[in-house]
Amino acid sequence: MRIIVAGCGKVGETIVKNLVKEGHDIAVIDTNPNVISSITDTYDVMGLVGNGASYSTLKEAGIEDAQLMIAVTNSDELNLLCCLFAKKAGDCSTIARVRNPLYNSEIGYIRDELGLSMTINPERAAANEISRILRFPSAIKIDTFSRGRVEMLQFEIPDGSILDNLQLSDLSSKVKAEVLVCAVIRGGDVVIPNGSFVLKSGDTVSIIAAPSHAKNFFQKIGVETHRVRDTMIIGGGTIAYYLAKQLLASGIKVKIIERDMARSEYLSEELPKATVICGDGTDQELLLSEGLENCDSLVTLTGIDEENIFLSLFAKQHNSAMKIVTKTNRLSVDNIIDRLHLGSLIHPKNLTAEMITRYVRAMQNASGSSNVESLYNIVENKAEALEFRIHEEPKITGIPLADLSTKDNVLIACIIRGNDIILPNGQTTIEDGDSVIIVTTHRGFGDIKDILA
Repeated sequence: MRIIVAGCGKVGETIVKNLVKEGHDIAVIDTNPNVISSITDTYDVMGLVGNGASYSTLKEAGIEDAQLMIAVTNSDELNLLCCLFAKKAGDCSTIARVRNPLYNSEIGYIRDELGLSMTINPERAAANEISRILRFPSAIKIDTFSRGRVEMLQFEIPDGSILDNLQLSDLSSKVKAEVLVCAVIRGGDVVIPNGSFVLKSGDTVSIIAAPSHAKNFFQKIGVETHRVRDTMIIGGGTIAYYLAKQLLASGIKVKIIERDMARSEYLSEELPKATVICGDGTDQELLLSEGLENCDSLVTLTGIDEENIFLSLFAKQHNSAMKIVTKTNRLSVDNIIDRLHLGSLIHPKNLTAEMITRYVRAMQNASGSSNVESLYNIVENKAEALEFRIHEEPKITGIPLADLSTKDNVLIACIIRGNDIILPNGQTTIEDGDSVIIVTTHRGFGDIKDILA
């Protein structure tokens, strides 16, 4: 597929990286020649120095033959203009990044009036994910399917857990909870387990279940399930604004520490129920004086990865019971952080890339037997969880799963049929109209038939 990406900052580069892996023909546009040089040296893409809202630049990038335009520059208005011109010049699908909270209440109108296929807001997506985690702090990561009716939760098995040395085939009788273990990280390796797999303390486990069943499972294994009562946010940027608004609406107390006076005043006006402190979030004495040692949770949202990591380390030393969420922009530091056991990591640019990858795969398979409804990179980006909506597909439907010849490292984790959430066994069948959640270490699945050997 021919795709044009305007804007090659952190989000744009991550999108390009993902789409190149998916095998697409990519052209990138940016006003900074150094950025274009870096992108074209790293990836096999066409690069153009120019304005994505310029017709001549779009034409040179191949807009007349493009199927998709993605505008992710630093300006919302420029992104919308890029998409408007691209649609007029090439009649292609368009995706615009629109991040300013000013447009939040009008985004549906903007999308409809400009004919956009999708709008994306990395900061709001990150805030949504952090909010989910703080409502269920025992989980490292939570992904949702079927509009929240099914959740995939990642957690680490602690020492002394009843799950230690438990064979998966004995899980339901031992714990008596309707969950399915769909992936395990052990020693850096990812396993899509079967019934004979034995869990160990220290394993990072992903389970899938309805929210109520997930909560019941954690209660049965002796893990706290109550949401946090309060949170301290370091850094008062756009993510902090969206997050604070959600948490306050849920009755969670919020304290924001922001060093810029003008930004602090803005947050105080927009979030009157939050406590906003104008100060240096890296000042350890300030954090302690503001109650870090008694706080339920900490979210580090400064623009510098190293600051976020060190702040999280400092918090862990002074309050080991608190839930910690650390924002990082570079995946290369994940392995280091994992060994520090800081808790949950958030990558805003990756959330956006996942959304776009899902949309592109659905575009490619628009006339196929299934559409990609959800897509998440899970277990340290070493596997994917995908939700497919099934249409007429005789190679898949009506056949007991035990008789389906599927590829290795593919797990049919859940089937949503009407109001029923089904954790399948070998005699379960997939039927027309079902939503099916697949977990796999393979990449690039765009149709349910891709699971077949």
